[in-house]
Amino acid sequence: MDHLWDLAAMVLGPVAGSFIGLLTLRLPAEKAVVAGRSACGSCGRTLGPIDLVPIISFLVLRGRCRACGGAIPRRYLAIELACLAIGVWSAAAFAGPLALLSALFGWWLLLIAVIDAEHQWLPDRLTLPLGAVGLLAGLILSRLYPGFSPVNQLIGAAAGFLSLWLVALAYRRLRGREGLGGGDPRLFGAIGAWVGWMGLPSVLVWAGLAGLSVVLATWVLRRSVAGDQRLPFGTFLAAGAWLVWIFGPLGV
Repeated sequence: MDHLWDLAAMVLGPVAGSFIGLLTLRLPAEKAVVAGRSACGSCGRTLGPIDLVPIISFLVLRGRCRACGGAIPRRYLAIELACLAIGVWSAAAFAGPLALLSALFGWWLLLIAVIDAEHQWLPDRLTLPLGAVGLLAGLILSRLYPGFSPVNQLIGAAAGFLSLWLVALAYRRLRGREGLGGGDPRLFGAIGAWVGWMGLPSVLVWAGLAGLSVVLATWVLRRSVAGDQRLPFGTFLAAGAWLVWIFGPLGV
């Protein structure tokens, strides 16, 4: 049975990636998520089943629309491949139901990371359910795996939210302007519901390293970094959450 869970995590990866690619466009545009069929961005033709097979359709069609020959954005292929990688990674790191649950967590984090990177926006409709699912998963998994504690995860949710909320409040009082987005504390609280309070410091360490690497890369490529340049901290938190989920807290 463990192999079936692993297989599901891998097979569902590209399917999740196709859906996530759609969400990253429709949510920021405030369009209906389920209603309405996918269409070519160039000619408007409604896409059929042959156009919507994750990864394969893009490769077979060579990244072009069958009707007009317009280029299909490579972001769709990239997201589908990323979700496949997350599924494979989850299956390699865990066994049984935890493999599929890990993949779900990774896909959800990827969706949040992409939206924040492209729009610097962390919608509550993504972060709050993520936390609720994390608490529910902890309650269920505590009966199957000794490493899960609903109490630790509940404390993690509260500590994650309050810690960044207080930081944002202090920054606003001292500097007179916003230093963190309003969605960052809620995302960090949701992450705490998954990794527990002991994993939160490591999430911040990984997020800080990710942000520093982006700043350094920007400096190398552009030779300058604006002092007021905004960075998608939610994207870095999502990356840190995934690494802590897979490898555990640093030093443990």
